[in-house]
Amino acid sequence: MRIFNKLTKKTSVAHIAIITVISTFIIRFVTLSMYPLMDTTEARYGEMARIMAETGNWITPMFDYNVPFWGKPPLFSWLSAAGIELLGNSEFAVRLPHLLVGILITIITYLFAKKVQKNNTEALLNAAILATSTAFIVISGAVMTDTALTFAITLSMVSFWRNWQQPSLFFGLLFFVGLAIGMLAKGPLTLVLVGISIVLWSLSDGRWRLLYAKLPWGYGLVTFLVLTLPWYLLAEWKTPGFLHYFIIGEHFMRFVVSGWKGDLYGTAHEELRGTIGLFALLATLPWSPLFIWQLIKRLKAGGDSKSSSDGYLSFLWCWILAPLFLFTFAGNILASYVMPSIPAFALLLSRYQSEQPLNKQIYAIGLMTPILLFITAIALGLGLTGKTADNHLLETWRQQPEHNKSALVYFDKRPFSAQY
Repeated sequence: MRIFNKLTKKTSVAHIAIITVISTFIIRFVTLSMYPLMDTTEARYGEMARIMAETGNWITPMFDYNVPFWGKPPLFSWLSAAGIELLGNSEFAVRLPHLLVGILITIITYLFAKKVQKNNTEALLNAAILATSTAFIVISGAVMTDTALTFAITLSMVSFWRNWQQPSLFFGLLFFVGLAIGMLAKGPLTLVLVGISIVLWSLSDGRWRLLYAKLPWGYGLVTFLVLTLPWYLLAEWKTPGFLHYFIIGEHFMRFVVSGWKGDLYGTAHEELRGTIGLFALLATLPWSPLFIWQLIKRLKAGGDSKSSSDGYLSFLWCWILAPLFLFTFAGNILASYVMPSIPAFALLLSRYQSEQPLNKQIYAIGLMTPILLFITAIALGLGLTGKTADNHLLETWRQQPEHNKSALVYFDKRPFSAQY
């Protein structure tokens, strides 16, 4: 830590932020191939992408050969399958497209912060906070649905704000494009999260009266339907029953019924209601303690009124709180459900830091993230963590002289990492 402190003393905040962002993404890039796809989520989604690339069926993701996967739309599988088509089948190939989406989210929020906040240092700080938030950088390099969902919500929210401040057909349509991408990434959950954010924000100061006039609803809805409806209709046509399971099961029963037994592809993740708040604190480490400290300071100083006359800070708060509000009442949740709120968290904290700057040596905590990331990747690759993958078992089996004359048999069920 002393080394970081010495470096930060002689370096500007902007340069610290640039170094942090670049080093974090370089190390994440390097780690993509350092450990196997982990059971169950990554290996399962990676195997679906492999089957998609092998069979050429780009409509319906397959849980196994001839077994359709109705749990999620196909964008996660399209991304990883495209990586396989371009680079061959490997952990690096299936993860890289998701990391590129994470980098794109960082660029979008940087440009947004620079435009709205008119402060390049603050915008760079936002990028550094986002890139080094634990959940964001880990999930951005993983084969999961959450990075694409976060991109979609970020695109919609920043486009909505830009259009609200200065009505523009471009940003108005981009808002609906973001919703469409979200429908292909995670489904109607995108509409719910964006809807909660905007409705909560528009209820104050009579903003709701302007919603209809501000957005290009006609062109926007046509754009949304053109981008989403074809796949949903094709998916139902190819495998009848998809829409009922996906809409009712995945978007109602999963979250309302704790320990839901209707999951066709695994087990529901039963947690105490309200656990999402704890997940949010962990997901935004190492910055969440600083955020809490800044928030306490602002509350003591009288809140956000002096700097939020345009509603910008309350807009970010609504964006942050939407997933927390929704999933507080859900029994089946994962820590990754916090991911869509992290870009807003970074934007808000960078604004707080700009208005109430602390010693710049505090930014050294961000430089710890890439180091810990690298160490964790090594531990995963060596099988030193609780995470599981059967690559070591399979490698040991292949080294046996008789492996070509015998079968490797799994009792109960075969792990996805073994199938991949």
